[in-house]
Amino acid sequence: MSTKLKICGIRRLEDVNYLNQYAPDYAGFILSKPFWRYVSPEQMQVLHENLNPEIQRVGVFVNPELEEISAYAKFLDVIQLHGEESENLMLNIKKQTGLEIWKAVRVQNAEEIQKADNLPVDKLVLDSFSAISHGGTGTIANWNLISENKPKKLFFLAGGISETNLAEAIHFVQPYGIDVSSSVETEKCKDLHKISKLVQNIRGICNAE
Repeated sequence: MSTKLKICGIRRLEDVNYLNQYAPDYAGFILSKPFWRYVSPEQMQVLHENLNPEIQRVGVFVNPELEEISAYAKFLDVIQLHGEESENLMLNIKKQTGLEIWKAVRVQNAEEIQKADNLPVDKLVLDSFSAISHGGTGTIANWNLISENKPKKLFFLAGGISETNLAEAIHFVQPYGIDVSSSVETEKCKDLHKISKLVQNIRGICNAE
């Protein structure tokens, strides 16, 4: 099975054009305030309309209200929860939207992975831990911990993955997918050259398997 690729933090039409050119499996949009990559419902509609329909849209929310999600649901294929959401909220989101639900975990220990594996969600995103941020820090996750305590659910590996360590991350952790954001940016904007290199590398790795 080929390793999936999600490029997160899409916020400009230029970003959408880059993704249309290189066609990752998933495009991620930050849909909660006050994060600097935040995309409003109006902006999301424009980005959605211009993005290749074959690329899955992932809406990333941090401790959202159901009303927030309802403003975006029609543009999305996946809801990714990146905060401290309750199981009850997860079930309500699934019931309301019918969309696939992912839960991000800022991994500190094996117990967190096991707990997340029992949540009523479809997939996990295992990210690096930060005491001051819910994600997008560019810090490498604890690959040893994740590799030794793999969840039964399919999971994406996030946190500091770039073209330089992509092959090592895939071979060592063997995730379902890779999730990148800041590593394909230059001065807080998506970089076409970095996206190109990453996509070429991940496809080369998958073709060699």
